[in-house]
Parts: sequence; structure tokens; C-alpha cells
Amino acid sequence: MEQLPDEELVTQYRARLGSPEADSLLNELFQRHHGRVALWCLRLTGDRESAADLAQEVFIKVFRNLDSYRGDSKFSTWLYAITRNHCFNEVKSRAGRPEQAGEPLLEGLADHGDNPYTQLERANLSATLRELMSSALTELESRVMTLHYSEELSLDAVAQLLALQNASGAKAYIVSARRKLARAIERWKVREQKMRP
Repeated sequence: MEQLPDEELVTQYRARLGSPEADSLLNELFQRHHGRVALWCLRLTGDRESAADLAQEVFIKVFRNLDSYRGDSKFSTWLYAITRNHCFNEVKSRAGRPEQAGEPLLEGLADHGDNPYTQLERANLSATLRELMSSALTELESRVMTLHYSEELSLDAVAQLLALQNASGAKAYIVSARRKLARAIERWKVREQKMRP
């Protein structure tokens, strides 16, 4: 069974639906892809525990909707598109819960010193950065920046993960986002200076 391509396993699963062999075919697909799906979930959320849960949710969704796989693309392409969408939906729903938004990404910025002023300054800076990104960048630019700089994915991996079709891939979004952020930061600095006595 290991030598069979994923697409053939799906075909055999459909032919044997309801039999004990069908379960072993699903198990084989799970074994082949679970590690990579869990890794993608981890990179997108930054949280090990939720990544494991998300990977399980992805496979439940995939196996429930296996009849919608038409074979127009490789099974892995279809699977990772579902993974990407499921994780982005989770990240987006977390963003709506302010107490969890950005926690894994900002954890490293936490100041463990005794100076409350420094802690407040860092918290304000983090909030300002999130606000600038939200106001200056498109959702896609923000995703590309987060995946490349916070999650440390290569530009090729980001382009593949987000299914970017343009010729220069993620690099074009990085260049555009950096320009926009630089302008937004300059505007913010001017506003800050005007507000000082």
C-alpha cells in the first residue's frame, strides 16, 4: 500500500467504502500526511497544543469531505489547501479574541525585568506595531509578513502556503508591505512629535 500514490488510495477507499479495508486506506493517508499538516498548523499558529488539535480537525474535515475531492490536482495539494484555510480561519477567529491575539508572536517581547515603565513601553510599542500593520497593509501582505518574519518561513514556502500565483511570489508582497510600513511609521513619528509639548 505504501507504493500506491495518494490519489489511488482515495480511489480504492471509495471502491471499498464501508469495508474494513477502507479504514486502513484512510489510516495510510493520515500516516503519510499528519506530520506535515501538524507542522503547517504549528507554523501558522505558533502554538504547539492548538497545532495538534488543528491537525486533527483538518483530517476530520478532509475525511468527511473526501467525496468532494475530484482528482483535478494532487491529493496533497487539496489537503494542504484545506489545512491552510482551516488554520487561517482559526488565526482570524483568534484575532477577534483580544486576550489571545498575537500572544505567541509577542511572547518573546515580554520584559521579565522589574521595571514597570519598560514593560508598559514594550506593550505600547507592540500594540502600535499591530495597529500600523492592520491599517497600512492588506490582509495578504500582513499574512506574508507574519509568516516570513515571525514564523521564519522562506519566501518560497510562504508563496506555496498562500498559493501565490504572481511571478515574484512572496517577495513582491514583502517589498510592498515594507514600503507601506515605512510610510506608516514615518506618519506615526510625525504625529507623535506633534503631540509632544
